[in-house]
Amino acid sequence: MLYLYLEKNNLKLLYFKKSLFGQYEVSVFEKTYQTDLLNKGRLINIDFLASAVKEMASTGSNNTIKEKEVCLILPQESFFFLRSTIPADVAPAATSAFIRDKSRAALGVNIDECYHDFVVEDDGHQKQLSFFAIVGEEVDKFKEALTLTDFKLVGILPESLAYYKLFQKTLRKDKKENILYAVFEKNKIEGYLFDSFGLLNPEKWTAEVNEKNTLEDVLKKKAIIIEKKNGKLNRLILSGAQSENIRQDTFTKNIGVWTNPLKRIIPNFYQEYLKTLILPAGKTFPILSFDQCFGAFVFFQENKDFSLVRAKQKTKKTISLKIPKLNLLKKDVLIFFVSFLLSFVLFILISRISAGNFLARIVATPTPTITPTQTPSPTPTPSFKKEALKIKILNGSGIAGKAVEVRDILKEKKYQEIVTGNADTFDYEITEIQVKESTEAAADMIKNDLKENTNSFKESVLEESASADVIIIVGKDFK
Repeated sequence: MLYLYLEKNNLKLLYFKKSLFGQYEVSVFEKTYQTDLLNKGRLINIDFLASAVKEMASTGSNNTIKEKEVCLILPQESFFFLRSTIPADVAPAATSAFIRDKSRAALGVNIDECYHDFVVEDDGHQKQLSFFAIVGEEVDKFKEALTLTDFKLVGILPESLAYYKLFQKTLRKDKKENILYAVFEKNKIEGYLFDSFGLLNPEKWTAEVNEKNTLEDVLKKKAIIIEKKNGKLNRLILSGAQSENIRQDTFTKNIGVWTNPLKRIIPNFYQEYLKTLILPAGKTFPILSFDQCFGAFVFFQENKDFSLVRAKQKTKKTISLKIPKLNLLKKDVLIFFVSFLLSFVLFILISRISAGNFLARIVATPTPTITPTQTPSPTPTPSFKKEALKIKILNGSGIAGKAVEVRDILKEKKYQEIVTGNADTFDYEITEIQVKESTEAAADMIKNDLKENTNSFKESVLEESASADVIIIVGKDFK
């Protein structure tokens, strides 16, 4: 699969070539052009894009590109966007109809002429809808440009969804946050404002960075503006090539907003995807420069049904089955015939039963049925061993070395597969344990082994796609 990102005059390619062992050989390509590719998110010239893609295919990967399927990542301004809460009284079967009606009214466009899809985030109390649509004619232009170079468009994704996917696993749905995802490169910083449920503002924010207007100054001003309009800015996710040397602790202190460099998030929360990548000898994956492409890769691994390249089907009509009407004469004849047939059958049955046998069957005392005593089922034994459990311990207490301390305790209890790291914040009051449903018995096992340190675990279910079987976030209550 090729993940192709288009900006105003910039093109980035992330190429994944699947190997026999389920891993991916990785190639990258990037180029900035003097001529614009897009104008306000719309394709300017089909032939020019086709020429750029052809150059990319021949230069970017040394003529090794054999895959022909392309996923296109476009700026948010290429799409119509709607954010809405789905009322609790809307039944699941009626959700699609509600979304269509809501988007028609709110966006003022003909949805039937657009390719559209949506994602829904649910925290257990409410459902937040993020709806995206793109004009069908624009999609056809991109398809034509790729077809000219023998490629096939199989997916389109707004860059905002790709960015959100890169920090989604760090979010706590019970904690509402405002998050600024910012990309810092080429002495320019730009990004989008999100909350815990997705994109909050579709307008991309952009600012120049120089000696008079430092990165810290720019972000301080932006945080103040966000606070006035949307409330306090709780977190900053910092990406881009020039963010490589940003220190989390000093930067957080300087701008007054908790800062999560992307380079620290990916190894801790998306390690299972990094392990599938095969890079040339001596090379590291340039996640800070190709974050939108990598985010699209992760998104489509986890959201395979999302599509902005095939038209959505209209709401299906309910088909009712009706008995055909008969005229009065035919109906009377039918009733007479059925009644005669039933009477005849009943007469034959009665005539075959003798009076004595008939009475005997009526007065016969039924033989009591003996119900066997059920033996209680034994408590199931966990289908895993301590040594095989994959455990991730994240320090959320703010006390240095706490994750390592918990690791050492569990090591003494015979757990082996353990990695440590920092949580998204250091304000966890209660220690949390997240366990997959397939290994849910591990929760009681671990709580019992840590009962001398804390008795007040907060439990939640971990996604089956996570690399770890258990995640422990150490809180301030851990002794």
